Amino acid sequence: MEKTKNTSPKSTQGSEKSNKKAAMKSSQLMELFEDELKDIYWAENALTKAIPKMIKNATSKELNKALTSHLEETKEHITRLEKVFSLIEVKAVSKKCEAMEGLIKEATEIMESCEEGSMRDAGIISAAQKVEHYEIATYGTLRQFAETLKLPKVVDLFEKTLQEEKEADLKLSDVAMAAINVEAAEEAI
Repeated sequence: MEKTKNTSPKSTQGSEKSNKKAAMKSSQLMELFEDELKDIYWAENALTKAIPKMIKNATSKELNKALTSHLEETKEHITRLEKVFSLIEVKAVSKKCEAMEGLIKEATEIMESCEEGSMRDAGIISAAQKVEHYEIATYGTLRQFAETLKLPKVVDLFEKTLQEEKEADLKLSDVAMAAINVEAAEEAI
């Protein structure tokens, strides 16, 4: 009769979890993943300060509504990022995102240089869509990294955020094409 080793499921799960974490920690991809995670965490937090300025400067009710909705989504994105940090057992800290800082600076310059009305609204949409495209690229990359690192719960969180970013971009396009771009084109210089 063959003797079987008596291992409890708890001890096996515990050692598998620590082995998995050790493997993740030693991965160069995991290091890049964490770095990019800190970067987008900074970016999303910065957007919670930048989007209200866009809302304040927008004159279109539709644009205002789209930006207000996305501000609430951005706050949810931060919560999801904090969940990702928790899932990979890394402290939620941010690293300054130079790209987002530049995009926010550009948005501010557009708002300051454009005349109030459709022209400024078109500029706000332009700046906001640049932000959305940066976020779409970042979340798409992070989702793929998480997939490669075999982090299915993280993949699901990033997929949800990625879809929301794509929807926000489409909504901004709809608002622009419905009236704002046409009105801005008709405004005299």
